[in-house]
Parts: sequence; structure tokens; C-alpha cells
Amino acid sequence: MSENEPVTHEVEDEDELDSKLNYKPPPQKSLQEIQEMDKDDESLAKYKKSLLGEGPVVADPSAPNVTVTRLTLVCATAPAPITMDLTEDLQKLKKTTFVLKEGVEYRVKISFKVSKEIVSGLKYVQHTYRAGMKVAKATFMVGSYGPRVEEYEFLTPLEEAPKGLISRGTYHNKSFFTDDDNHNHLTWEWNLAIQKGWDDAS
Repeated sequence: MSENEPVTHEVEDEDELDSKLNYKPPPQKSLQEIQEMDKDDESLAKYKKSLLGEGPVVADPSAPNVTVTRLTLVCATAPAPITMDLTEDLQKLKKTTFVLKEGVEYRVKISFKVSKEIVSGLKYVQHTYRAGMKVAKATFMVGSYGPRVEEYEFLTPLEEAPKGLISRGTYHNKSFFTDDDNHNHLTWEWNLAIQKGWDDAS
């Protein structure tokens, strides 16, 4: 998000890049199909169990496979945790503004659950706007995960909040949590104010 240095994780045209590389995700296999493969190989069965667990952790077939629960701005110098609950009213969240002090180092942490099937190629995409104009787009590859009871957590690389008079102000973010199969697991919007101090509205 820094305006002073290039953001190395930004991928402006990842869809075009995929088409140029002729990349196609492998066909999706169900968790049961994977567990049934090579089931006579005891060592492989143990390895798959360590990776995949016992199987689906919810019985409700209508429940989503991937549930994004929280986004947290992890900053060691913040006076309090900066966390948004993504299981609550997203329209209310859209009107909420979170605060970062200019120039601080922070990471974005995504917390999510996988309940039924392996999900491959999860990615977190963030579009950032200021005064109605897009000023940044970042794509973070999250990875592939199997179902389990515990939540997963993904941390983005360390980055620095913008600093200086011109950079201060409110940024509107639109976030997406998607995968290789173009399933949009969640889209949400939120605001981030870059301020001179944690409690300073200047």
C-alpha cells in the first residue's frame, strides 16, 4: 500500500498471465476419492491421514466448504487488536473505518475454516480505492487446504503503511477470498484510515 516503494506482491493482470502460461488447474477430486486411492499402501495412507485428517467435519451438506471468519491487521505497535468479524453483518462492516498509524509495519491475517472437501489454490485479493479511484490491487496466494475442525490462519508478507501528508486519509478496500475454480467464498468491503497518530484524526 506504500506509495513510495513498489509492492512486489501486486499482480495487476494475473488472469492474463494465467492465459499466457496456458495454466489450467487439475481436475477436482473429492476427499473420499483421494482417501480411496492407493488405500492398500499403509505408509501412503498414514501420510494422507496426516495431511487430510479423518474427513469432513460437518454433516450439513448445505453448509459452505470454506468459511472466512476474520481479517486482522497485525501490528506490534497498535494499542489494541484491529480485527473485523466476517461472520457478522457485512453491510455494517462496510461503514466501519479501521485506523493505522502512518508508517507502521503490519501484516494482514486471514482466518478461515475448511469443512468438507479439499480446496485448492485459495487466494486473497484486495482492491484499494481512494476518492473513488483504484490506487492499488494486491493478490496473495494462500494455498490448498483440507477439512479440519481447527481454523487455518494465513499471514501476508510484512508491509509498511503509507506515510506523509499526502498519504493520510481514508482508503476503501474491497476484499475477495477465491480459489482455482473461481469460487468466490466471500467478498467484503471495509475502510482504512491512515492517520498521523493512533488517536489523531488528522
